Amino acid sequence: MGDKAKILIVEDEEAIRTGLVDVFVYHGYEVDIADNGNDGLSMAGSGQFDLVLLDVMLPGINGFDILKQLRDQDREQAVIMLTAKSTDEDIIEGLSLGADDYVAKPFSITQLVLRVEAVLRRTRPTGDSAVFIELDDAIKLDTQNLSADINNQTTTFTRREMDILQYLHQHHERPVPRDELLTNVWGYARNLDLETRTVDIHIAKLRRKIEPVPANPRHLVTIRGAGYKLLSK
Repeated sequence: MGDKAKILIVEDEEAIRTGLVDVFVYHGYEVDIADNGNDGLSMAGSGQFDLVLLDVMLPGINGFDILKQLRDQDREQAVIMLTAKSTDEDIIEGLSLGADDYVAKPFSITQLVLRVEAVLRRTRPTGDSAVFIELDDAIKLDTQNLSADINNQTTTFTRREMDILQYLHQHHERPVPRDELLTNVWGYARNLDLETRTVDIHIAKLRRKIEPVPANPRHLVTIRGAGYKLLSK
């Protein structure tokens, strides 16, 4: 990333799009725009942007389909969904497809800027961070290539998913509370209801990937009242 982070805003409502451009240019970002789903998909897939602000309801391809195709080709692209839909089902769908965050309209500009800063400020494990994490003889995580060898089959992860696993591995000696994950992996200063669901949804996704029986996890376990632990070799 250069001196200025580059943001792509994919939004069909002109007033909202123009307002967002003004806000993020004022805050020192380079900004580009798309006003429909087809252009948004093409531009978001170019690899030129540090973060994509993606509306759900768009002419042409909708935001969920854009995110799905984007994740198929780029698991690290930061994406925040912007939408008037705020039901649990919509939130779960967006986060399950790999969105880094989900902001419902109408939103506070201050809150949105903080969310963007938090996503861009992805915490990177340092020092004794492991490149490979072996959960057991059948599961080996490759944290750099965002993949895992699970029973001799390759499973892929998003950058956020691997960051969660790495952070839990670094602190494997104790349960890690949701609030700590939000602060150190997402970069949030405090825990809000949506953000709590964000953690739970990501944990559920990870269990589906690494656990033989997700409903009865052996590696990514919940310590009631304390948080999550990653059990490894």
